[in-house]
Amino acid sequence: MIRENRLYAELVTGERASIKRVCTANDLYVFAHASGNLNPLHLPGDDREESEAVAPSMWVGALVSAVLGNILPGAGTLYKSQSFTFMDRVHVGDELTVTVTVRDKRGGGLVVLDTAVTAGSGKTIAQGVAEVLAPTRKVRCEDDRLPDLVVQRHRHFDRLLKACEGLAPIVTAVAAPEDKASLGGALLAAQRGIIRPILVGSVRAIEAAAREIGADLAGIEIVEAAGANAAAAVAVELARLGKAGAIMKGHLHTDDLLHHVVRRENGLRTDRRLSHAFVMDVPGLDHVLIVSDAAINIAPDLDAKVDITRNAIDVALALGIEKPKVGVLSAVETVNPKIPSTIDAAALAKMADRGQIAGGVVDGPLAMDNAMDVEAAKTKGITSLVAGHADVLIVPNLEAGNMLVKELSFVAHAEAAGLALGATVPIILTSRADGEKARLASCAVAALHRAWRAGGDMRLRLLAPAAE
Repeated sequence: MIRENRLYAELVTGERASIKRVCTANDLYVFAHASGNLNPLHLPGDDREESEAVAPSMWVGALVSAVLGNILPGAGTLYKSQSFTFMDRVHVGDELTVTVTVRDKRGGGLVVLDTAVTAGSGKTIAQGVAEVLAPTRKVRCEDDRLPDLVVQRHRHFDRLLKACEGLAPIVTAVAAPEDKASLGGALLAAQRGIIRPILVGSVRAIEAAAREIGADLAGIEIVEAAGANAAAAVAVELARLGKAGAIMKGHLHTDDLLHHVVRRENGLRTDRRLSHAFVMDVPGLDHVLIVSDAAINIAPDLDAKVDITRNAIDVALALGIEKPKVGVLSAVETVNPKIPSTIDAAALAKMADRGQIAGGVVDGPLAMDNAMDVEAAKTKGITSLVAGHADVLIVPNLEAGNMLVKELSFVAHAEAAGLALGATVPIILTSRADGEKARLASCAVAALHRAWRAGGDMRLRLLAPAAE
């Protein structure tokens, strides 16, 4: 939108202008960074809802400058003074109307304006008087000259953790939690009531790790197993006997754990191939992004990709996505016989059309840009329910998936939760590089998946994304 400012001679007493603005959690984070005001009362916290955070009064006052600088008098306006009286408080989600009214014109280009901020209900939040120097030359400018700003936070994982409230803790066999990272992650999830851990491994090593992090193991079941191989075998046996509803990887190699999971005798096989799904919380993206398979299947054929896709759709359904949109990735968005992944992608899409893959909308081949960006899809002339809106990305092979996940993590600052599916129980695969929230989120995804398989409707548990 093009705006034109008002010069001193053009201003009329009684003239007014206003804007509307909804207070968001991101506004509070940005203001805290810009002002240095880190009062916890003004920031959403882990122990309270976003809507409970109180907006700083000076953030409310700063909205007045948006009207003065953009509309009335507009570009070129300079503040001389501003007074405020604050009558009420603003919270995340409140819609505000900010109004300025010309009260008086004085010598030297000085203009006096009444300023007011009201809530959607009509109650007055703040009022005051501004004295400004009116613009001295005519300016016409666009509103959208600022670059986009992405606030690095992981609100989607916060909602996953919130959704677990009220669920019974999932009994989880933790294989070889013999270092501070793996033991700490399991105990943290236990403290949040997401899992009830059974620690499987060397009791001596587990107790040493607990001392290192200052943790109390009182009341937590520990099963002795000497060595990583034995710990993996016992954890799988606990799940096979129904004594554990999930398995969590501790301080051992993923291959050592999965070797016991996929055994034909006394393993946890189902009619599905085992695959891994990363659940990504990407700052700036308005939904979680599921990427599969980037950890187990190295070069999957079409049969394997069918199960990978089905497993990923199940994760999306468990997280409350009613009709997951699945983009099957390749380097290009057209079928090319010289690029085998495009043929697999087209076959998966047609199989979904024919009901062979159920629960989601599948389309491919799609390149990464047109899978995630609406404008990129339009530029390529792609008409699709998935293009530009993908909830799930199926990668052509492990190499591509691994690079994609690490680019999102280390370039886009995403957090990644991980879950292996296709066994009789979900398998929580964490990495030593995972942060605290990622470990918690992995456990939350497992708990939500278990509840979904038991017949729970996760759409009723997950909170709708807040306006940003």
